[in-house]
Amino acid sequence: MPSLSPWVLLLLAIGAEIVGTSCLKVSDGFSRPWPTLVVLTAYGLSMTLMSRVVKTIPMGISYALWSGIGIVAIVLIGVVAYRQVPTGGQLIGMGLITAGVLIVNLSSPLTKG
Repeated sequence: MPSLSPWVLLLLAIGAEIVGTSCLKVSDGFSRPWPTLVVLTAYGLSMTLMSRVVKTIPMGISYALWSGIGIVAIVLIGVVAYRQVPTGGQLIGMGLITAGVLIVNLSSPLTKG
């Protein structure tokens, strides 16, 4: 089986982190076994994938994308699933995070040289 592109692995790592973080609330402080298992498994998978991603994509770029996309996705999930409406200041902050991720990625080499 051919190995997956580091960019695909990064997207999978981001997805796993989003799943894990999304299940934190329903784990009820790790008191509910199944959501807790999902959280721990998703975080473990995310870290495993990230450990492979940083072999090719610079760590700063990988982490900026992983955290930036994760933050925005979790806020959107919070709005849809938990009716958590962000304040204007929080929206501005997320916009700045998104702008920062874009600037970091557009001004940096994409792979190790």
